[in-house]
Amino acid sequence: MINKQTYSQPSSIEDWVSEIKNGNITLLSKGITLLESKLKQDKEKADQILSYCSPYGSLSSLRISITGAPGVGKSTFIECLGKKWTEEGLKVAVLAVDPSSKNSRGSILGDKTRMENLSKNPLAFIRPSPTGNVHGGVNKNTRETILLCELAGFERIIVETVGVGQSETTVSEMVDFLILLLLPGAGDELQGIKRGIVEMADMLVINKADGSNVLKVTEAMTAYTLALHLFPLRKDQWQPPVLRCSSLEEIGFEEIMKQLILFSSTNFRKNELLDKRKHQIGYWFDQLIEEKLREDFFSLEMTKEKYLHLKNKVLSGEMVPRKALFQLFNLK
Repeated sequence: MINKQTYSQPSSIEDWVSEIKNGNITLLSKGITLLESKLKQDKEKADQILSYCSPYGSLSSLRISITGAPGVGKSTFIECLGKKWTEEGLKVAVLAVDPSSKNSRGSILGDKTRMENLSKNPLAFIRPSPTGNVHGGVNKNTRETILLCELAGFERIIVETVGVGQSETTVSEMVDFLILLLLPGAGDELQGIKRGIVEMADMLVINKADGSNVLKVTEAMTAYTLALHLFPLRKDQWQPPVLRCSSLEEIGFEEIMKQLILFSSTNFRKNELLDKRKHQIGYWFDQLIEEKLREDFFSLEMTKEKYLHLKNKVLSGEMVPRKALFQLFNLK
């Protein structure tokens, strides 16, 4: 059971970690807020809390990403899936990422409203976060947030992304299982969906399999199943299933959950989950290096001025980007 009682701020990091482990949802939320803060002292405190987490997180948890085009019904699907798991006594954390405005950097953060019933469930925790200026359909701190949720004992971590695109594949580098949610009407959608995300998906689910959509759903399942057979066999030998469901009528979720158990038990048995998370940590480390280098590079006033000067030349057509790059770094 999640402990939603309000606590005063702990006097030490050890007490803070202990409270999170005991299910203190208030301090879990505050810990995530520290991760998202831009203040140096907050970041230092967040790093201290994270030092108590295993780099691989909890291997008994299952990290799942739900992705799909806007309007496909991700929030309703997640609420239904979360309900099924909490009925089994599992603790479920939903990390919902809302798109930020390019102008104001603001975000609606409306997932608690869209998942109203699940947000009231004592075994569930929903944390909406803005994407900010981060690509990949996830928040900059999603990886660390996953670790904190696992520290709090959550057994199912669901990451909802903002939509489908080439950069969306970033989320596959932080979860164990990726579900691609689709709508009926395979003819047009099969052409429009990005091949990269289909290849990375561990399961394809055709949503809204109810009413007049039943025939379209069957046709879509056939089309996607045939399409998947054209891809090379995966190294882990997993053949992504193509399933159907109706979040509205709560149909098809038993088979989805059955496949998730099959996948996770297979990976645990083969020790592939640990290998996958090790690979993800390496990817994460490389990303942090790139981010730090970029941050340090643009923090230099002289560099910033030179960059803006050369960029104006590129935009005006006076210089090609490659030549500007060479001048920026004083290359021959």
